[in-house]
Amino acid sequence: MSVTLSDARVVTPDGVHDGWLTIEDGRITHIGRGQAPRDGFGLGGRTVVPGFVDIHSHGGAGGSFPEGNPETAAEVAAFHLGRGTTTLMASLVTAAPDTLTRAAASLADLCEQGLLAGVHFEGPYIARSRCGAHEPALLREPDRAEFRALVKAGRGHVRMLTIAPELPNALDVIRDAAAEGIVAALGHSDATYERTLDGIEAGASVATHLYNAMPPLGHRAPGPVAALLQDERVTVELINDGVHVHPAMLRLAMDAAGADRTALVTDAMAAAGMGDGRYPLGPMTVDVVDGVARIASGVSGEPGPIAGSTLTMDVAFRRTVREVGRSLVDAARMTSLTPARVLGLDGEVGSITVGRYADLVVLDDDLEVAGVMRRGAWARHP
Repeated sequence: MSVTLSDARVVTPDGVHDGWLTIEDGRITHIGRGQAPRDGFGLGGRTVVPGFVDIHSHGGAGGSFPEGNPETAAEVAAFHLGRGTTTLMASLVTAAPDTLTRAAASLADLCEQGLLAGVHFEGPYIARSRCGAHEPALLREPDRAEFRALVKAGRGHVRMLTIAPELPNALDVIRDAAAEGIVAALGHSDATYERTLDGIEAGASVATHLYNAMPPLGHRAPGPVAALLQDERVTVELINDGVHVHPAMLRLAMDAAGADRTALVTDAMAAAGMGDGRYPLGPMTVDVVDGVARIASGVSGEPGPIAGSTLTMDVAFRRTVREVGRSLVDAARMTSLTPARVLGLDGEVGSITVGRYADLVVLDDDLEVAGVMRRGAWARHP
């Protein structure tokens, strides 16, 4: 099958061009400027960006990846696809070993079907003092044998592990992950600047939702934020939902790391796409009020810690352009190409480039999603 999309503003890694692109057998074969050489599907001047790549999501549309239910997980993936996320990794939360093993095995089936890009273990090897929306009673010290068992359960589809580098045996587990081709991400950590550097030297290459669940940047105790921003080997995740990080701090991180080292993520949980209410997140219960997810309040009635988000990647893209002031090219890089590179998938997805899969999002003048294409087929017709 061959189709040409014409009369479009095409956002490539090199710039924004008024033109067209041709797709054959699911891949981009030609990109041109101006009038298309043959009749095509006219987009009326709308903007085309690469399909979003979300490397940190726990759920959406009322469903949650930690449930380990394949039908639910497929519904979550379909929900995010409708919002432009054509490549999605399933993130789990801290749980008992057998629960994580079952969930990883179940989600591996969907990875083999091409619905998911991999499995991310966010925990259980994280700091109690920075556990956020993770059950403290289930946290544990990094265990190399347990980690090997989790990797085995995932049948080659475990792609990322979030770990606190200051914990006993953490550096060994980071080395094990790197040796397996699994991305070690530093987060939910109270590590010092120096210990964070140790984690990077051991092979860690991603910062899990920078700023959140780690000590703040300090001028005498720079902590993990400075180490992660400064090291060229590290890609930093940022949640741009207007709740997790102030726009000024987003600009600070983006200026320091650049678009090539910044991956926007949703950290979405079951409430994404839903209304306010009570939702599960692994073994935890989350209350969503005015779109903000927090661990359900105890007897004190005080608001609990932030528990993931209700964000989708199209909103993150739009906020990055309109609230943070980044260009369409940089926003596309941070929502697509950079996270694709984290997963080693940038040769297949993440940019509008000849030879890549035709994973595309059509945006209207308000940068709202008007159409979504995955592998050359419309998932949401414009």
